[in-house]
This record gives sequence, C-alpha cells and structure tokens, in this order.
Amino acid sequence: MRDALQCLWLACCAWLGTAQAATVLDDLRQPVHIAKAPQRIVSLLPSLTETVCTLGACQRLVGVDRYSNWPAAVRSVPRVGGGLDPNIESIVALKPDLVLVAGSTRGADRLQALGLTVLRLEPRTHADVQRVLQVVGQALHVPANDSERAWQGIQTGVQTAVQSLSKPARGQRVYVEVSPTPHGASEASFIGETLTRMGVANILPAALGPFPQVNPEWVVRAQPDVIMAGDSSRASMVQRPGWPGLRAMQGQRLCVFSAEDADTLVRAGPRMAEAARLMAACLNRAAGPATSQGAVQ
Repeated sequence: MRDALQCLWLACCAWLGTAQAATVLDDLRQPVHIAKAPQRIVSLLPSLTETVCTLGACQRLVGVDRYSNWPAAVRSVPRVGGGLDPNIESIVALKPDLVLVAGSTRGADRLQALGLTVLRLEPRTHADVQRVLQVVGQALHVPANDSERAWQGIQTGVQTAVQSLSKPARGQRVYVEVSPTPHGASEASFIGETLTRMGVANILPAALGPFPQVNPEWVVRAQPDVIMAGDSSRASMVQRPGWPGLRAMQGQRLCVFSAEDADTLVRAGPRMAEAARLMAACLNRAAGPATSQGAVQ
C-alpha cells in the first residue's frame, strides 16, 4: 500500500513539473518552449504590453518599449528602446525569462542568440488578437478561461459600439489615417474589420494590405464622407493638394483624435472595444448636423 501511494505521489510530482512547461507557436509557426511561468517579462510592442496587463500579469513586466503607456502601471517600468531600435544591452541586463516582440522587431534574433526566450507576435486582425491572447496566456501560464474571458469582453464591447450607430451613420464611406506619412487602415486591418461590422464602407480595399502607404490623390478621387485621423495628421492634411476641397473637409466631417485616443485606435489588442466606441461616436457625429467649430472632435 505504501509503495502504491509513493508511486502515485511521484507520478503527481512528475505531472506538476510537466504542467509548468509550455510550448507555444510564434508568428513564424516556430515552437517556443517556456520551461516555467515567466516572472520577468520584457515587451517591445505596446499591444503585447497591454495584453500582458489584461491577463493580470502587469507586475511581471521589467522592461517595455518607449511607446507602451497603458495601463498607467507600465509608465514606471524601465524603457528599453523600441521595435526598430531595441537596447540589447539593457534588455539582457534585466535578465528577462521572456521577451515579447513583433515579428518585425530588429534584434530579435540577437536576443535569442544570447540565450533569451523570445516570442514573436504581431496582431493585425481580430483573429490575431484572439490568437495572441491565447498564446500569451499559455506562455504566462494563465488559465485559459482568463484569455477567453478577455476576448469575449472585447467582442461584447465591439458589438455594443456597432449597435450604437444611428441609421444615417451606417451608409458612410470612411478613410482612416493611422500616421501622417500617410498610412491608412484598409479593409484587411483590424480597424477595417471593425468598420465592416459597423456597416460602413472603407475607401481602402483589402488588396492594398492592412496598413498601406496612401497616395493623397487616391483619397481625393475616392471622396470619403468621413475622415478619421490622429492629431499628428491635422497640419499636413490641409497642405495636401486637393484635400481642402474634399467633401469631408468642407462638410466638417473630420474626426481628429487626441494622441491618447489615437493610441487606442491603432493598437490591435485588448482596447479594440474602446477603439470601436471612438469610431462609432465619430460616425454618429459626422452623420448629424455639421458643427460650427470646424473639425468634428
């Protein structure tokens, strides 16, 4: 009897040890083995930082990129550069047991060669956000129910925003600018997917890729009913040939988002529902009487 109990105890210990390990697939479809729940995490993409915090692991972050600013708790976490210029020495000095990066992050191979566990993830669509929640949850050894609960919360929030649209707002054609270079959000992006759910048309087709660089003349020819952009684009828009004559500009159907709201809008992650709410509010205002203050705020 004692031998049987001892065998059972040893089997349980072996199972628990195995349960502490996880193997997940990154965006390159490569397996990443994580031996135990990581306690020191570096994130080099704001949406991944937000995902870690949404899954209740904010306190495990020991380093983040310069653009990670939500939730407020991450603002005091050491900065280690950005996706294009990560500070390799600073990251290594933090002794992370997991580094989260975008697929395009420079230096990811170098970090891996230095013996760090690197997980490449870069959400661009709604499906990507769901998958990243699941993968990061597995990597952090967070219960699967937590990841699923977070995703369902996003879905519910987006649907609430969709239902808030007035009937006139649903027939509009939209251009969403995500950077003043200018780059826009096409039908293939997570922003475009949200607009599709809202029943509005995106002037940038999916064939252009999720976030294509846009020829300003394309927008002039397309004549969108509504333009959404961050405050950083405001000054350059009026200087682009033909733009002052756009119906959206003349009709004061230009939604200019603050830097904080623009961050929310362009990050494929846990705050997609809040982004949907911002877009719905813009579309509802644009569909109503023009304001007397110029741009729709």
